[in-house]
Amino acid sequence: MSTPPETSIVESGSIAPAFPPTAGNTRGKDAGVSHIKRVLPWLVATSFFMESLDMTILNTAVPTVAAALGVAPLSLKTALTSYTLSLALFIPLSGWMADRFGTRRVFFAAILVFTIGSLLCGLAVNIPMLIASRIVQGVGGAMMMPVGRIAIVRTFPKAEILQAMSFVVIPGLIGPLMGPLAGGAIVNWLHWRAIFFINIPIGLAGLWAVHLYMPDYRSRHPRPFDLRGFLLFGGGVALLSHALEVFGEHDTPSVGIAAMLALASALIALYLRHAFRHAHPMLPLALFRHRTFAAAVGGGFISRIGLGGMPFLLPLYYQVGLGYSPLHAALLIVPQPLAAMTCKLVITRILMRVSYRQALAGNAVLIGLVMASFATVTAATSTWVILAMAFIFGFLMSAQYTSLNTLAFADLSAAETSTGSSLASVGQQLSMSFGVAIASLLTALFLATWQGSAPGSAPAMSAAIRCAFVALGGLSVFSSVSFLALRHGDGAEVLEHASLQTKSAARAH
Repeated sequence: MSTPPETSIVESGSIAPAFPPTAGNTRGKDAGVSHIKRVLPWLVATSFFMESLDMTILNTAVPTVAAALGVAPLSLKTALTSYTLSLALFIPLSGWMADRFGTRRVFFAAILVFTIGSLLCGLAVNIPMLIASRIVQGVGGAMMMPVGRIAIVRTFPKAEILQAMSFVVIPGLIGPLMGPLAGGAIVNWLHWRAIFFINIPIGLAGLWAVHLYMPDYRSRHPRPFDLRGFLLFGGGVALLSHALEVFGEHDTPSVGIAAMLALASALIALYLRHAFRHAHPMLPLALFRHRTFAAAVGGGFISRIGLGGMPFLLPLYYQVGLGYSPLHAALLIVPQPLAAMTCKLVITRILMRVSYRQALAGNAVLIGLVMASFATVTAATSTWVILAMAFIFGFLMSAQYTSLNTLAFADLSAAETSTGSSLASVGQQLSMSFGVAIASLLTALFLATWQGSAPGSAPAMSAAIRCAFVALGGLSVFSSVSFLALRHGDGAEVLEHASLQTKSAARAH
């Protein structure tokens, strides 16, 4: 008697179909597998888009939401950070849950929790309710992409991962870029609560799709849950993220921030000690023995910090430095997601021509130069020039993210994909959060040096942001050093399928 798909158990890279194939019909089974491989990337990409869109969609709507809830705009900041903190805290839990309960059940629960959180956000009548609802959103969002990535990695052979992952990563890339524009458009033409209600029909459709098409992977012998590691790492990460978020605020005592940073550092240090001694740590640091994983996650962490600060600084500079409206500033960023989608069409061929080592190191330098070039933008700069710069930046950023996301799994075994996915997602989330904090800190430090005018004046702020562009660009250039540790053959297996396709096409002609 065959095992029903809801309880199918998979430990290797073979696929567990989401519906029972016709008995004895191999062709029907192969067709089912092929159909799942067509639908699964769309399902994971859509969920990733929802999660990433909600990171920034509330930013441009802050004044409107604050007025509706009867509070000052600054009081709404916790509603923004609570989502990010929730993501960082619960992402490490996703890999263990997928191994223990199966990718289908966990992915279904993640979308359900995220949808319920969105509904509660839209119904919020005060700030505490909105903050609590955003945390619920974050819990669901924290498990969507890591578990979805696990399903992608275990469904597709390594030779096809590049194409599948490059498709999946694009919505997650354009989500944060489209968030400010979407938020501004919604509050301009609709009620602010629609910012959250738009997730509900998408979430319901996602639940239906998961039931039909999500393969169910799990481990026959899941590792025990590392509760102590979860508390140490989760507590340290949450505290560190919060400390960086409030760093530089005049109403936050320096002693309090220093205490939070010290405690966060102690908790993370205790986790590192714990991880090397525990038989089954929540995030096994042994994964960094893989050169490709260490470069993609470690080097990618530095690269993403610089990239993470730009979505925060660019709209601010356009409004403060150039005097544009929030909607106008958001429109100047639109070429970035368009470029990301364009990059998807050519990134495979680019990586086939050059190694991951050359692509990542060279691209990091190019990104740094483009980021620094935004410091040359003034009110006299042509809008077409700004749009062209945004397109180039979006293309290079997409190439970097896609390369990092595929290289990370190049040498991981099937048993390591769950924890590898969680660890990679934690690194991504933290680096993007740190990017915003460091961008803000750099701007504040440069602002203090401009004493010729009032520290809070528009000219001083504009000059400080331009200096921050250059500093973040320098950080991106510096990250290229970490990619030079790669060898020219690293990640070759990921590119194998694309190479074979190209040779077949050439012989056909």
